[in-house]
Amino acid sequence: MKAVYDEIADWYEQIFEPQIFTSLPGLSRQLVDLLGKGTGVCLEVGCGTGAHAAAVKALGWTPIGVDLSTGMLGYAMDRLPVLRADAEHLPFPSDSLPAVVSVMAHTDMPGYPTVLREVRRVLRPGGIFVHIGVHPCFCGHFADRSDPDNIVIGAGYGDGSWTKKSWTDRGVRNRVGAAHWPMSKLLNAFTDVGFTLERFGEGDEATPVTFSVRARKQGA
Repeated sequence: MKAVYDEIADWYEQIFEPQIFTSLPGLSRQLVDLLGKGTGVCLEVGCGTGAHAAAVKALGWTPIGVDLSTGMLGYAMDRLPVLRADAEHLPFPSDSLPAVVSVMAHTDMPGYPTVLREVRRVLRPGGIFVHIGVHPCFCGHFADRSDPDNIVIGAGYGDGSWTKKSWTDRGVRNRVGAAHWPMSKLLNAFTDVGFTLERFGEGDEATPVTFSVRARKQGA
């Protein structure tokens, strides 16, 4: 199965990624704050090119990644061990991992509630999941962010659509499309599969670009 990111993997690695993560310092802060120091395997779901592996490793974890895109994994494999896999069918035993992260990936997953169920399945009791993604309230096809000092929010926040509509032609959404999850549906998706929500974060911008969640699988 060919993944949509295969066609843009070179552009993503060489042009987009250096720009976007340099412009989002709050993203790294949220990863450090919510994941924290630890040991053992930390799985990144939708790891892309593996851009966050160094940050995870610096916290003491052993990063591994899964993604559907062979093109993206071609870059990631130099940064962490990787597997090509569908996030809705993770190739790990139940109750086996101490930590899982998803960074700027959930809008690429129309079945994200199923992904969350799979993440909870592979986590061991007491394990944590850190979700960092675009902010549901301020980013999406309904938001015009062309003027960072005057973000315009239009109609469409609640429709939960998949679209390539975007305020910019230099991003990912207009190339491969993206799903939108309103805040209530996103948070309910966590609790619906049995996660306990522990902590939240937002980006450092005046109108935040990112929103993050730390959730835990309860158990002995």
